[in-house]
Amino acid sequence: MPQRHSKNNNDLAFFTYDEKRKLGYGTQKERLGKDSIKPFDACCLCLKPFIDPMSCHKGHVFCKECILECLVAQKKDIQRRLAAHAAQQKQEKEEEEEKLMLQKARELDAFDQQNHGAVPQYSDRNHSRDKNGFHGANSVKATSYEEEALRTMKAFWLPSATPEAPAKVEAPSTSTICPEGKEKLKLKNLFSVYFTEDESEQNKSNSLDKTYICPSCKVTLTNTSSLVALSSCGHVFCKKCADRFMAVDKACLVCDKPCKERNLVNLEKGGTGFAAHGDHLEARDFKHLGSGSGLGLVRPATKT
Repeated sequence: MPQRHSKNNNDLAFFTYDEKRKLGYGTQKERLGKDSIKPFDACCLCLKPFIDPMSCHKGHVFCKECILECLVAQKKDIQRRLAAHAAQQKQEKEEEEEKLMLQKARELDAFDQQNHGAVPQYSDRNHSRDKNGFHGANSVKATSYEEEALRTMKAFWLPSATPEAPAKVEAPSTSTICPEGKEKLKLKNLFSVYFTEDESEQNKSNSLDKTYICPSCKVTLTNTSSLVALSSCGHVFCKKCADRFMAVDKACLVCDKPCKERNLVNLEKGGTGFAAHGDHLEARDFKHLGSGSGLGLVRPATKT
């Protein structure tokens, strides 16, 4: 069966809806799978299995080297922005002082010309210009007005009189932020995390990857597991053991170090690829067709 004429018609001066869809414009949606979601034992920055993991109080786990490099880079960027902001303030202050000095110089020059130029002239030529004979002050005043008008004139067709829009640098925040949760994060707020590896002979012979277990119930930790880390000592347990024992005994089951309820930090879960797990598995990308240019403005992809 042949297709409809509206989909085969390509001689129009504009793009039809079907043509825009085929070119990729509009809102595109795609279902994300398990491979597109980070597992629980991967760093949030390098997306590789973590080495010397460290966690913030929101449960985001990073490699020690990655998070330290990120915080140092943020501090350097903050220093650069502060220096640019200070230089801009200094420049604005110098320009303001220069404007005041020029304004005072113009006022003194005009005052001097008015006082020394207002001398009566008795020649017939000058008398014909001004009946009172005091043409000096009036001419100087008129000239100063014209110069001021020419100086402040904003004409887009004259390069010397084109208005300028200087880029202002806003005062940056001096706080470093978490690259995953976007909340304020300092180095002292990070704590080391210790996962218990499965050292059984069966697991060593079957798998080359590291497998982690709960040190209390010996259950293998997966992306579906809810994990809790103790900020006081860094040991990681499953949430069931943490709620059953540590929340009651107020002590770690591995090292017997005292802990409080605020020391229980829920770690970020890994992705499973199932919507029922609480993951946002739909990515949207909006591509707008530019008017007259044939180019598209692409909005960053978002997960919903």
